[in-house]
Amino acid sequence: MKQEKISEAVVRRLPTYLQLLHELDRRDVETVSSQELGDLLGLNPAQIRKDLAYFGDFGRKGVGYDVQNLIGNIRNILKLNQTINVALVGTGNLGHALCNYNKYSRDNNLKIVAVFDQHPNKIGTQINNLTVQPMSELKQTVEEQYIRIGIITVPDDAAQSVANQFVEAGIEGILNFAPAVLKVPDEIRVHYADFTRELLSLAFYLENERSKTE
Repeated sequence: MKQEKISEAVVRRLPTYLQLLHELDRRDVETVSSQELGDLLGLNPAQIRKDLAYFGDFGRKGVGYDVQNLIGNIRNILKLNQTINVALVGTGNLGHALCNYNKYSRDNNLKIVAVFDQHPNKIGTQINNLTVQPMSELKQTVEEQYIRIGIITVPDDAAQSVANQFVEAGIEGILNFAPAVLKVPDEIRVHYADFTRELLSLAFYLENERSKTE
């Protein structure tokens, strides 16, 4: 891998490439060009070549990329060649849906291994073979199962408290679905999945496209 600083935008595109490559592999496609990848993803082929070139020379001129080989390389880049355990806090509808990620994910090395809630009626119930645990057991479970990523699917007013407990337990990264900005130490990586923000921005672009046609 080149020692050049790699932007977050590049890293965020890699899972998109991986998902498409898995689909091509299921169709028994053996090789694919950057042009074909670009056409399927709606991206500039030159951008795809540049993104992949940050990490190595994976393609052959005039041939393209070997699909299975590129899948393996991107999985290695994303550290999917190692087991990464995940904990989830919040067992509402979204929490239930995310727990089913284990069942359908192709990347079995990245999985939710523990789920927590503070509501007495939910503690002890089962979600996809996982027993909902009380928050009081979070720290010990994170340590015992070497959990590195935490997912937050609680209301916004409880999100910071959960984040604090994740940090105290030794979590290295947080995926936050709550509409709240978290304050965590600099060494903790936080990604946000804000449905409301995405819907609002989508509405803006819909109106923009409509104005162009009027």
